[in-house]
Amino acid sequence: MDKKALVSGASRGIGRAIAEALAQKGYHLYLTCRYREDLLLDLKYRLEQRYGITCDIQCCDMGDDSQVSRLFEKIDRLDVLVNNAGISYIGLLSEMKPEQWQEIINTNLSSVFYTCRQAIPLMLKEKSGRIVNISSIWGSVGASMEVAYSATKGGVNSLTKALAKELAPSHICVNALACGVIDTEMNDCLDEEERQILQAEIPADRFGQPEEVAQMVLQIIEAPEYMTGQIIGLDGGW
Repeated sequence: MDKKALVSGASRGIGRAIAEALAQKGYHLYLTCRYREDLLLDLKYRLEQRYGITCDIQCCDMGDDSQVSRLFEKIDRLDVLVNNAGISYIGLLSEMKPEQWQEIINTNLSSVFYTCRQAIPLMLKEKSGRIVNISSIWGSVGASMEVAYSATKGGVNSLTKALAKELAPSHICVNALACGVIDTEMNDCLDEEERQILQAEIPADRFGQPEEVAQMVLQIIEAPEYMTGQIIGLDGGW
């Protein structure tokens, strides 16, 4: 039977690389983004032509339960869910507006609840499934000037561990991939000096690449069922 996967935040960076890796493995895809439908459309055409799979794309605010519910109305089967949608805020917590805090909570954490709540019944029918949540090392250790982001990723890690225990008897695995510094547009706020200082702190002496995250996602979903509830680091030894 054809395998199907949903990847949120797939128009750029990590999500785009994960979508391509899954397409290479023959997965038919549901891909979402919030704003850049043009990039998602370009990805759809490229993956369909190159790998012979189907891509269903949709602009969707994953932090909005009603939009996620509409998204799942067209999904009849789901083998893999990759929760990748995320945003960041860099600045002092004391200067952060409540609406900015709430947007990060909705996009980074509530979205995982919304998608999992919809995906679980589909996976229960098949008595199998893989859920991979894209997290961050800041979810474990926290980052100055990124308090809200760190809080959401810490929440994602705890949600992952708890949900894995809940779903293990049903043969559904839930894991998180805690990324270090990955070279995506999210880091465009750094100037060249800041990038060099940050790179010098990483034992691997470089930023990670989106394709490396995608390779790890494939390894997680292909791992034995006994691996569940894990927060797996991918940070160059940082």
